Amino acid sequence: MAQGRRDELMVDGVLIEALAEVAKNAALLQGVLMRLQESPNTSELVSYAPLTLFPSPVPTAAFLQSLAVQTHFNTLVDKISRDADFLQEALASTIEVDDFTARLFRIHQHVLEEGRAQSIVLGLNRSDYMLDQQEDGSSSLKQIEINTIAASFGGLASRTPDVHRQVLKVAGKLEESQRILDNNPAKGLAEAVAKAWELYGSERAAVMFLVEENQRNIFDQRCIESELWTRNIPTLRKRFDDVSETGSLDQDKRLFVGGLEVAVVYFRNGYMPQNYVSEQTWAARLLMERSLAVKCPDISTHLAGTKKVQQVLARPGVLERFFPDQPGVVEQIRATFAGLYTLDMGPEGDKTVAMALGAPDRFVLKPQREGGGNNIYGSEICRVLQGAQGSADRTAYILMDKISPAPVQNYLLRRDGPLRISTCLCELGVFGAYVRHGDVMVLNECVGHLLRTKSSEHADGGVAAGVAVLDNPLLV
Repeated sequence: MAQGRRDELMVDGVLIEALAEVAKNAALLQGVLMRLQESPNTSELVSYAPLTLFPSPVPTAAFLQSLAVQTHFNTLVDKISRDADFLQEALASTIEVDDFTARLFRIHQHVLEEGRAQSIVLGLNRSDYMLDQQEDGSSSLKQIEINTIAASFGGLASRTPDVHRQVLKVAGKLEESQRILDNNPAKGLAEAVAKAWELYGSERAAVMFLVEENQRNIFDQRCIESELWTRNIPTLRKRFDDVSETGSLDQDKRLFVGGLEVAVVYFRNGYMPQNYVSEQTWAARLLMERSLAVKCPDISTHLAGTKKVQQVLARPGVLERFFPDQPGVVEQIRATFAGLYTLDMGPEGDKTVAMALGAPDRFVLKPQREGGGNNIYGSEICRVLQGAQGSADRTAYILMDKISPAPVQNYLLRRDGPLRISTCLCELGVFGAYVRHGDVMVLNECVGHLLRTKSSEHADGGVAAGVAVLDNPLLV
């Protein structure tokens, strides 16, 4: 939608209120749902998932660039997960000071020493980008991170296009409504899970969704479960406690939970330190990693998604290690990298600290954490780095150039939230899915996209964290 025509809609308060009701009802009708904060484990009371009233403009060239590079990122993540020496070198400084990453790495080492029980690898990831606005008005696609574990909202993103189509039709914008892209990551993600299940080779065995204690975002996962059930693939939903109490391996290392054989473990939990509440939880993760079940992700793929690995990949010559004699692929991937800087002890790390302290507003300080809301900005960067001066504690972080996207105007619809126009920033996610069997990549696809939008007053945080909302790109 052209900005002028968008503004015409936005100044008519009566029309906006009517369209907001259309959007909320369409979201409920399409199943764009979340459980309530106050009752996260019951579906007796639900609401529409937060979303924008209008789709947000995204440049066509950048959007197509993000889709085109995704299969290369899938390949890169898989190659990293198979390169034990690289993971050891990349994470050596981090595991000295970051206990969470160190514990994950010890599980990785245990599996390597014992030998991987399963040669089938399933990867479902999401590469996240923002458009960095240049001084001359141009913009370039820059990767924020790649999520290799529990990459969410593929399900709900499959249901949102019809919401914005309906809003635009009611607003009299038929041409714009027809430009909303079809998008069904739930189907593509499920197809990869189904392929891994098929290769496992037991019709009785189930796909186990390993889920959190509180499940507000259950409908996002149910979209993928529904796709699996249409293929007659049984699914289970289990928590770490269930695995601790009823999980076991037989002599062939087949995983059983509650007496049922598990073909695929799909981790929608286990990406944050607070997910591991006891030694029993860590033991359950190790049990699953040692098993014959296909893990999504397996422990080495989980580690491949760490911020430290992201920073190391940006160093000169590193991508060439994984794509020898493929300069075109290297160029495509590298073009998406923002500036990434080491905080390892030594002259290079010291230079990074000085650079950050000199201009903290130009950077983001990132710990080795997933799930949103963990990054550090502005004066807080100075506080953290000055507190760690001369200490290896700083190596728990990486420093990254702060991306400055062009703001857009939109309405953010939230349950009980005010209906007012906001200056917003958009983040584009691209879903990738791959299955490898031994040395053969049997599936490698880009399966869809996700646009999330948040008020510019918030520096960090996603939909699950209560900051961003779901959106759709309108290509311009």
